[in-house]
Amino acid sequence: MTNPEGADAAEPAADSTADSAAQEDAVASEANAESAAAVTMTSEDAAPGEILLRVTDLKKHFPVTKGVLKRQVAAVKAVDGLDFDVRAGETLGVVGESGCGKSTMGRLITRLLEPTHGTIEFEGRDISHLGTAGMRPLRRDVQMIFQDPYSSLNPRHPVGAIVSAPFKLQGVRPEGGVKKEVQRLLEVVGLNPEHYNRYPHEFSGGQRQRIGIARALALKPKLVVADEPVSALDVSIQAQVVNLLDDLQGELGLTYVIIAHDLSVIRHVSDRIAVMYLGKLVELTDRQSLYDGAMHPYSKALLSAVPVPDPRGKAQRGEDRILLQGDVPSPLNPPSGCRFHTRCWKATRVCKNEEPPLLQLRTGHQVACHHPENHEDQRPEDTELLSVAEKTADELDSERSAIEQRDREAVGKP
Repeated sequence: MTNPEGADAAEPAADSTADSAAQEDAVASEANAESAAAVTMTSEDAAPGEILLRVTDLKKHFPVTKGVLKRQVAAVKAVDGLDFDVRAGETLGVVGESGCGKSTMGRLITRLLEPTHGTIEFEGRDISHLGTAGMRPLRRDVQMIFQDPYSSLNPRHPVGAIVSAPFKLQGVRPEGGVKKEVQRLLEVVGLNPEHYNRYPHEFSGGQRQRIGIARALALKPKLVVADEPVSALDVSIQAQVVNLLDDLQGELGLTYVIIAHDLSVIRHVSDRIAVMYLGKLVELTDRQSLYDGAMHPYSKALLSAVPVPDPRGKAQRGEDRILLQGDVPSPLNPPSGCRFHTRCWKATRVCKNEEPPLLQLRTGHQVACHHPENHEDQRPEDTELLSVAEKTADELDSERSAIEQRDREAVGKP
C-alpha cells in the first residue's frame, strides 16, 4: 500500500522537480539510446587488467561572457589537464574538496559534456569529439549513476517505466520480456519486484538510489561512473549501497569510477585512488600506498581529517590534524605554479613559479609536488619557505615605512 500522507507531501516536490527530473531521465535514457541494428563494436572487450579507459590532457573550460554580444572575457578552468588510465575490472576512486572538478570529470568521460581539449579513449577508440550518432554504439557500455536520487528519477514515471526505458529506446528485447527483466534487476539491487508499478516518491533515498543503479545496469555496461552515489544518504544506508556496488562488481565484472569526498567510503571500495585539487590530479596511487604513505601535502591533509573512532588513536600514532589555511582558490583565476602553494605549509618560491609535473616517484605512485612527503625532495636547493620569505618581506616593508615616517617627522621639527 502507498502512504497517503507521504504521497500528499511529495506532490508539491514532485511538481516542482518534474522538469529537472525529466531532463535527468532523458539524459540517462538518451545515454542508453541505440537501435539493435547499430550495435556493432570494432574493438574486442578488454580483458581484466587491460586498459579500458585512457584520459590524456583532458580539459574543460567554461566560458564567462559579458555584454549584449556575449563576448568571452574569461574561462572557469573546471578541469585543466588530467592524465590517467582505468583498467578493466578495477575501481578508481576520485576524491577532493567540493569544487575541484570531480563531477565535471565524470561527465566528460561519459561524454555528457564536450571536452575543451584532450582525448578520451574507450577500448582504444578516441571518443573525445564523437557526435550523437557516433556515441550511440558506446552508450550501452558507459553508464552513470547520478548524485541526487531525488532529482535523477522522473516523479511522473513508475519504476517499471524508468528502468525499462533503456530497453525500449535501444530496441533490445530481453529473454522472458521486459517486465520480467526489470523485476529481476530490482531484485538484484535489493528491491521488491512487486514495486514495479510504484512511483519514486513512495521510496526512501536509499531505495531511489538503488533504482538509479538498476537503470544504469540494465544494458550490462562495461564502465559505470558513480558521481557521489552515497553523499545524499544516511550513514547506515551508505554502507548498504556501497556493499551493493561491491557485490555487483564481483558478480557482473564491472569497472567503476567512483567520485566522492568521503575518504572512508573511497577506502572501502577502491583499488586505486586519484586525488584532485582545483582541476588537477595531485596524486594517483593504489589504496594502501595512499593511506600508509601519502606523498602530496594535500593528500596528507585530507587523510588527517578522516574521523577515528578512538579519539586517542591519532595521538598514539603521532598524527596531528592538519588545518589548511584559507579557501580553495577560484578556478576562474587559479594561482601560478603549484595550485596548492597558497595553502601549503611546505611551499617555497619554486612552488609559486613552476607547476610540478605528475611524476612516478615509486612504482605505481604518481605525485605532482616539488617537496613530497615520505620521499626525497625533488628540489632540494630551494629551502626557503614561501611563508617565511613573505613574512620577512612584510617585516622589511614595515621597517622601511617606519623609518620613512620618522624621517618625515624629523624634517618637520624646528
